[in-house]
Amino acid sequence: MKQSRMRRSALVLAASLGCLSAALAAEGPIKIGSFLSVTGPAAFLGDPELKTLQLYVDKLNAAGGVLGRKLELVHYDDAGDAAKANTFVKRLLEDDKVDVIVGGTTTGGTMAAVPLVERAGVPFVSLAGAVVIIDPVKKWVFKTPHTDRMACEKVFEDVKKRGLSKVALVSETSGFGKSGREQCVAVAPKLGVEITVDETYGPKDTDMTAQLAKVKGSAAQALLVFGLGQSPAIVAKNVAQLDIKLPQYQSHGVASKEFLQLAGAAAEGVRLPASALLVADQLPGNDPQKPVVVDYTREFKAKFNEDVSTFGGHAYDGLMLAVDAIKRAGSTDKEKVRAALESTKGYVGTGGVVNMSPSDHMGLDLSAFRMLEIRNGNWTLVP
Repeated sequence: MKQSRMRRSALVLAASLGCLSAALAAEGPIKIGSFLSVTGPAAFLGDPELKTLQLYVDKLNAAGGVLGRKLELVHYDDAGDAAKANTFVKRLLEDDKVDVIVGGTTTGGTMAAVPLVERAGVPFVSLAGAVVIIDPVKKWVFKTPHTDRMACEKVFEDVKKRGLSKVALVSETSGFGKSGREQCVAVAPKLGVEITVDETYGPKDTDMTAQLAKVKGSAAQALLVFGLGQSPAIVAKNVAQLDIKLPQYQSHGVASKEFLQLAGAAAEGVRLPASALLVADQLPGNDPQKPVVVDYTREFKAKFNEDVSTFGGHAYDGLMLAVDAIKRAGSTDKEKVRAALESTKGYVGTGGVVNMSPSDHMGLDLSAFRMLEIRNGNWTLVP
């Protein structure tokens, strides 16, 4: 009698599990929406982002998916055009009916998406840099990269360590560059730094010697260039051509091998704030990020035979934060996933240790930024 009851219980349990599996399968895949700048002027950012998302969606699916369901990546290439980003986000929300969005390579594209996801009530993890994305806080919007404000603070902190205080600022008129300029101008006086020259250039400009000539004849003790894409490399070359001997800083917008290749010898000695990912092998063994950045570097190189960039790392963090939130929510219910994202604590990613809250939808502090210097054509960690 007892064995009979046990067999019946086992059959009931098996049937229940079967029904649960069937129900989960009937729900279909979990849709991860993405819009990235895979082509166009920001392609060196968007290309590794897309490759990273594809790599880890496949990897997660091979391990059984999430909550017993496969992930489906629904992706569009906005080519760095904010208007296209707006169109594609509408498609992701209205036609594809995605569960969460991980993407937005540029600040312009991200900000074009923000009102749409806020109105639709869909969790959105941006991969763009400007602080305006999460300050002020927006209910459904999160981001993975360090902000431009943090970049200014990290650079000025290093400038002061060198005993300097007068900085020339040359910034790009893109969304990223404009926001970076505004943040640097705002935080400089608080950190005892004076902006002695404030010049701008267009993202498609091919010669910045006119702006840099004003830097050379000024009282500046250091130069900070705030931009992304090919133009910061042009600035670095123009600095060398004009024989400007000032210590040069770039923003985190150039944290990829492409900048090293484009700038060549002109990049030697340039410093920039970036994530630990670029110096994975230089981190001490007890650094909590080391296992994460070493594993990501190994897997990305094995798949694509390419060097990693911080931008691919941002995509890795965005996907993993979303997946972690879905797991903790126990469903793809959008409000539950949003709340889980907002309560993320102790997530160790390529960008740092993330601790979010209702008032902080990024969750990184200044210690997540490492100061790097380019030596012999490669990244080195500044002690």
